Amino acid sequence: LIVPVWTMGKLTKDQCSLLTSAVKCGVGIAGCHGGMCDAFRESAEYQFMTGGQWVSHPGNDGVEYTVNITDCDHVITAEAQDFTVKSEQYYMHVDPSNHVLGTTRFPTLGVDGPHTPNGEFDMPVFWTRYYGKGRIFYSSLGHSAEVVAIPQHLSIFERGLLWAANRL
Repeated sequence: LIVPVWTMGKLTKDQCSLLTSAVKCGVGIAGCHGGMCDAFRESAEYQFMTGGQWVSHPGNDGVEYTVNITDCDHVITAEAQDFTVKSEQYYMHVDPSNHVLGTTRFPTLGVDGPHTPNGEFDMPVFWTRYYGKGRIFYSSLGHSAEVVAIPQHLSIFERGLLWAANRL
């Protein structure tokens, strides 16, 4: 299992090829927050593999919002319940082929952004996908240790890591 912890940065063509080849052959990749999906912005292939790219977090840190579990039947989110977070609420560009496990509602009351005039919509928070034979799990939560340690998130994150490692 590869757990990237790299915000922004650059990935050379050779580095990307080695990483994506490993995942295509069955190595899992799982991560959270900017450490996985705000990395290597110039690499379209990395973004195809992970299924998303960070764009913004309107309101910055301290926004209170709800994470809604949308697939209670998946092994990662089985028995999980909706929960509240006070942190950065990620606005992302996401691959429509992601298997979304949980979402958050935009816009959040009192938080303006360029998306606000377009009405309400759901933004994925957790998802899975496949890249070749490799399993991908992502959580947009994780700005601080306290957010990672929220019991509902920690359980989902642990299961997501195990699922991506093909151990669950």
